Amino acid sequence: MKKPRPIRSILERTLKGLELDGQVRAYSIWGAWKEIVGESVASQTQPRTIRNKILFVDVSHSTWIQQLQFLKTTLLEKINVFLGEPLIQDIRFHLGKISSHSPSSKEDSWQREKLDEESARRIEELLQGITDGETRKALRKVLVGGAKVERYRKRSG
Repeated sequence: MKKPRPIRSILERTLKGLELDGQVRAYSIWGAWKEIVGESVASQTQPRTIRNKILFVDVSHSTWIQQLQFLKTTLLEKINVFLGEPLIQDIRFHLGKISSHSPSSKEDSWQREKLDEESARRIEELLQGITDGETRKALRKVLVGGAKVERYRKRSG
């Protein structure tokens, strides 16, 4: 009988195999935004999406956009240090509405999202090759959560 392996190592290997590890890690920015950029910047900004290694950030006022342009290099460095590797290559700031909800109420909002049939089918196809039930369950939770967050962002933005 083989020695049991930690679920973390199995998930990391699976996510790398699916080429999702960097994407999942990059989206961890949302939960740690205040910690990464500081309270004053976080109160005026909100990450919106990541496309092609570019982080798009909503900003409350044009004056803040100008100030953030001067801080862009520092913010990029802080983000990539948090991520442990350079997953974000650029930041684009746009005037946008900043949610005044507490993090827990925002979290509740995206968790209430329903997956469309196509996303659910795609996730199940990705999971077919994983034989370990516990690993499959944990990875399903990660993938479903990511799909719900993305759907929530598209609908609310």
